[in-house]
Amino acid sequence: MELKNKGAEFYIPDNKQLDEAIVRTTHMAVSAHQDDIEFMAQDGILECFGKEDKWFYSVVVTNGAGSPRAGLYAEYTDEQMQTVRRLEQKKAAFVGEYGALALLDYNSADVKNPKNTALVNELKELISAAKPKVIYTHNLADKHDTHLGVVAKVIHALRELPADVQPQKLYGCEVWRSLDWMNDEEKAVFDVSAHPNIAASLLGVFDSQICGGKRYDLATTGRRLANATYYASHGTDTASSLMYAMDLTPLIQNPDMDIMDYVFGYIDRFKADVKDRLSNIL
Repeated sequence: MELKNKGAEFYIPDNKQLDEAIVRTTHMAVSAHQDDIEFMAQDGILECFGKEDKWFYSVVVTNGAGSPRAGLYAEYTDEQMQTVRRLEQKKAAFVGEYGALALLDYNSADVKNPKNTALVNELKELISAAKPKVIYTHNLADKHDTHLGVVAKVIHALRELPADVQPQKLYGCEVWRSLDWMNDEEKAVFDVSAHPNIAASLLGVFDSQICGGKRYDLATTGRRLANATYYASHGTDTASSLMYAMDLTPLIQNPDMDIMDYVFGYIDRFKADVKDRLSNIL
């Protein structure tokens, strides 16, 4: 198996042969940037952590060239930042005991270009080789255009694959927009309370981003804590850390379903819920 871009590479934390590492995959995440997976796919990481029968496969699409930088990294060039972010992602893969990591090395413009099919075709190959039961990616209401480019490419890739290699579930997760606004009965809710030390390590390893002026570690932990407390208004907390996702599985089970209509359906049902609640009070 070979990756398409010149700077792309695989990393296998436990030094298994590549094919052996890939075929054991049960949970897979496809993200735009280094660190996105640790923000959004903690459910999959925890499901596989310390297990021999479950393995997490992390796929990072872009090269990380355009990230903000300050402090120690203020004078780093784009090339230097790519090297740093690649190393940080490998550190996270080692700490989280990932089964495999693929760094695809695309630039953001290619990911956001709807006419660019190179990434779609590469994702088809990667998913076909791994055959994961669950895939985590970005959600369709994310406000980062590169994130939207990735989820769109993932959906298109899965729609072109035969049913026997498609995952049982596809989740679009929180990063650059919380999914708290979704109606509770429609949220995919993940309890990620276990191993808070591992979660903290995975978030904290991305020093170039944190020291670069973005406290992603605190913000992500805070969001998970807030989700746990505010999920139910009339009951005590049953978890200390929750993550939300949008279930995108119907979009691959029904390939003719319009993607825009699907995400607008969530928004319309949220609007109807707000309207109904207010109409009972005003």
